[in-house]
Amino acid sequence: MIPAFIALVLLLQLAGEALVRALGIPIPGPVIGMLLLLLIMIFQGGPPKPLQALATGLLNHLSLLFIPAGAGVISYLALLADNWLPVLVTIVISTMLTIVVTAFTLKFLIRRMNREES
Repeated sequence: MIPAFIALVLLLQLAGEALVRALGIPIPGPVIGMLLLLLIMIFQGGPPKPLQALATGLLNHLSLLFIPAGAGVISYLALLADNWLPVLVTIVISTMLTIVVTAFTLKFLIRRMNREES
């Protein structure tokens, strides 16, 4: 059953890529594919068990996805050394923005949960 969901995820990514290329929108195809997957899960009332198993398997091996990024950093080390300040500022600002957005999202979800319990 999990191979079928791997195929579904890959097909949704392909559909996202096709939509991006057909409509010329400046959003990555995999993001559109994830939105399509989200729509499917909303209409089905949540993720099915095989999809949860697939997600767990991917998360268990998440560290492998950092290997290409690490290789890219090593490949462009001279470029990074020349542009260290803009890179550092970008990393700091994006990290701070991520923390703020996460905090507001958590606050929103906690309020929503408390409202539903009342």
